[in-house]
Amino acid sequence: MIMRFSGFFRSLAAVVVLGSSVALVQAQDKATEWQHAISVLEPPQLPKDFKSLPYVNPAAPKGGELRLSSEGTFDNLNLLIDRGNLVDGIGVVFDTLMDSSSNEISVSYGLLAESLYVAEDLSYVTFKLRSEATWADGLPVTPEDVIFSFESAKEHSALYASYYKHVVGVEKTGEREVTFRFDEKNNRELPAIVGDFPILPKHWWQGVDGTGQQRDISRTTLEPLLGSGPYRVASIQPGGKIVYELRDDYWGKDLPINIGRYNFGEISYTYFADPEVEFEAFRAGNIDFYRERSSSRWATRYEFEAVKDGRVKREALPNAFRATGIMQALVPNMRRDIFKDPRVREALNYAFDFEDLNENLAYGGLKRVDSYFWGTYLAASGLPEGREKEILEELRGSVPARVFDTPFTNPVGGDPQKVRENLRKAIGLLREAGWELRGTRLINAKTNQPMTFEILLQSPSFERSVLPYVASLKKIGIDARVRTVDSSQYINRLRSFDYDVIWTVWGQTMNPGNEQFNYWGSEAVDRVGSRNYAGIADPAVDELIRKIVFAPDRDEQIAATRALDRVLLANHYVVPLFYSGEERIAYWDKFDRPAELPTYSIGFPDIWWAKDPG
Repeated sequence: MIMRFSGFFRSLAAVVVLGSSVALVQAQDKATEWQHAISVLEPPQLPKDFKSLPYVNPAAPKGGELRLSSEGTFDNLNLLIDRGNLVDGIGVVFDTLMDSSSNEISVSYGLLAESLYVAEDLSYVTFKLRSEATWADGLPVTPEDVIFSFESAKEHSALYASYYKHVVGVEKTGEREVTFRFDEKNNRELPAIVGDFPILPKHWWQGVDGTGQQRDISRTTLEPLLGSGPYRVASIQPGGKIVYELRDDYWGKDLPINIGRYNFGEISYTYFADPEVEFEAFRAGNIDFYRERSSSRWATRYEFEAVKDGRVKREALPNAFRATGIMQALVPNMRRDIFKDPRVREALNYAFDFEDLNENLAYGGLKRVDSYFWGTYLAASGLPEGREKEILEELRGSVPARVFDTPFTNPVGGDPQKVRENLRKAIGLLREAGWELRGTRLINAKTNQPMTFEILLQSPSFERSVLPYVASLKKIGIDARVRTVDSSQYINRLRSFDYDVIWTVWGQTMNPGNEQFNYWGSEAVDRVGSRNYAGIADPAVDELIRKIVFAPDRDEQIAATRALDRVLLANHYVVPLFYSGEERIAYWDKFDRPAELPTYSIGFPDIWWAKDPG
């Protein structure tokens, strides 16, 4: 699901933005009746005439300034294409057909669309646009805008093209109605996910810019975009800073879905090349809010005066992870021959000493990831039973035999004896795969080539965790090197699969679906821009994804998801890393928020407000 995330959650949104798959639950008794919401698991909690979301402060004051930060740079404001470095926070400029509730798992209510109805066989969905919905220039949002945005996204973004592959048609079917048609029936997520992409103005993109040049939706741009959302782009320093300004004339400010939200009068993002410089800017009071990614810094660097006297507050909140499964990992690229053998990939995991890293670098603040749906009940555990086992039995012979009798566990290190034993097991696996130690180097017995590879990173902040791993690999003869590049180069290499090993995160929702094809499916292995970073092309994995997408009920979906998790783990496609499972935030005491935050989000900056709005 594409949500209007703020820049604060951009790093988290980057890993979940297309990962949410929403199954449809009818809000009325009949599929042909217009309905105000779509949901998964249970019917929507809020009735058609709800006044506001239950976790907002409807009387929150508007105004004030919020200064945020980001690492890297940007060169693009066009969020419908796969090119360039997209600027943080740009989603606040645009509306979507539907908008989500952070108190419910995968539940959305009408935003640009006042209602929708779905074919009984789920072969199409129709949205009815609100008559009052307008762009910032006063022109109405039309079905033509929706059609233009959707077709542009599919044409110019590999990610959108994959996610919406089974949406084969979109057409105007009424003065304010637009219908999406599917090439599959009974795919429960399709009617909902088409309500989640940003709608852009066709007339603006087909016009000319301030210099008289024709605009081009297929290209990056730094021109302030026209939108229909609560904010406009107020100013830009290319690559360095962007400022968003709250619109007094926002058409949707009084909608129940928006009451109590979008309270800051101005939101800015300043970019930093160095995370340490970024943190020092926060300490100095030049940045208002900081999301802490380093466990060691969280444990040791917050003893400055403003924290002691209460001017800076610190919190560790689990909300955002209550419905988000995480796989953070080092990912060997199986498009490289040296990583094709699963024994090699398993050996790489034996060389990773999480316990030592956690104690000495993170002060015990991390947990080892052991599932592609880590932190949720979708994660496989123990041995397969019941329907999960039946699903795996259907694929016996096509999946690793260990899925039936050996639960996945990561190697445990932390003391010299355990580390030595893990490295011995790694060498044994590598020997079975055709590699042998010759002196201090690991050599392929057939080609006489040494094992050497590059670990590509996008931020210096990752180096502290990776360098000890490189030293561990050296002990078994592997020459691994770390290369940290700027964000533009990293993104380009990532999209073209030009790497040996990367550090990445996949975020999972509680309702997995079509996005799994983009993560692990054979069709995505050669598609530029896909998130199949490992290069997985396995018919058994493809079949398990199909079972998830076409599961007739929730129990079947859970069983198939756990089976997929188990097979992915057994194939050792990644070296699982770690996560804290909570959002660690620090902020200057300039803000307020509702006493009760939403269940599945900290709501920042969406529902927070300035104490002194000015």
